[in-house]
Amino acid sequence: MLDLEALFKLSYGMCIVSSKKGNRFNGCIVNTVFQLVPEPPMVAMSLNIQSLTHEYIADSKVFTVSILSQETPMLFIGKFGFRSGKEIDKFEQINFKIGQTGSPIVLDNTVGFIEAEVAQSIDVVTHTLFIAKIVACETLDGGKEPMTYAYYRDIKHGRTPKTAATYIREKPAAKLKEGITNMKKYKCLMCGYIYDPEVGDPDNDVEAGTAFEDLPDDWVCPECGAGKDEFELVED
Repeated sequence: MLDLEALFKLSYGMCIVSSKKGNRFNGCIVNTVFQLVPEPPMVAMSLNIQSLTHEYIADSKVFTVSILSQETPMLFIGKFGFRSGKEIDKFEQINFKIGQTGSPIVLDNTVGFIEAEVAQSIDVVTHTLFIAKIVACETLDGGKEPMTYAYYRDIKHGRTPKTAATYIREKPAAKLKEGITNMKKYKCLMCGYIYDPEVGDPDNDVEAGTAFEDLPDDWVCPECGAGKDEFELVED
């Protein structure tokens, strides 16, 4: 038996991993960063080979890890987790500083950071495991709790993109209630999530058969936190 949901019992931290290529910066949400040895202090980090941040790390051999707090807004997570740096400048209107490696350190919603230099890269099918030596680290806000992946998933009802190391294919959603037809789908302009009234949003107590127009005004995209005004009608 292969019950992949047992993997949700593992503990991960939610972080933004950032790097540089020339004078360009990029970063993405990662939840697989962990310490390997105490002396010299080293970490390992898994990253999808298709991501732009992977390209930057492979080029520069350095990266930073900004550890996110529990209070981090979903829209902020969505910008780094569901948008591509090939389409937007993720660091626009973001507070950050340049570390000693030359890579950006995100300061918004961050409780601490790590700077690291890559010592070894291991090919793991769809991902690369970067093993790196820590060259700097600092606590920024010791009064706030860091966000775990479990907190993001279970408390904030966040979702995981298919490129993430911890992605598990979701079970088929509930079908449309009998007698409900012809309601339109809407697409999130931020991350591409499709709101399907036949499915609803059961994780946020929105029943199947709820039209987009009938969603509460404070309802937000379950994948990136965008508001209803960031959705557009999906044409037939």
